[in-house]
Amino acid sequence: MAKKSGLFIRQFVIGLGFLSGIFTAIGIDPQVILLRIIGNAVGSIYPDPQVSYMFFILPSILLLVSLIAAFMKGKVLGLVSVIVAYCSGVLIFISAVLSITLLLLAVALGFLATNRRLLKKVKL
Repeated sequence: MAKKSGLFIRQFVIGLGFLSGIFTAIGIDPQVILLRIIGNAVGSIYPDPQVSYMFFILPSILLLVSLIAAFMKGKVLGLVSVIVAYCSGVLIFISAVLSITLLLLAVALGFLATNRRLLKKVKL
């Protein structure tokens, strides 16, 4: 597996897509919990409403930045692979076979999204 493809698959397909889907299926979001703890600590030291508002909006900004980075690395096919991986994570407790199949499809799409030479050969 090429360096660029492996990095994209680990960071975005597995990390952003699949693990986010699992956390959605469980019903928690560790990022929000961690930011809430940090926000409460900062709020007790510096009780400005604008600072607490920053910790309220920060998860949305981080998600947007992650999606933009996934698009920059893998274009539309890369975003599709992240979405398929997210669906795979959400379905992990419903059907393990379907979830693994979708995850393998997402990994294959992520590999194709970052491997430009292979993608050009497939189009021809």
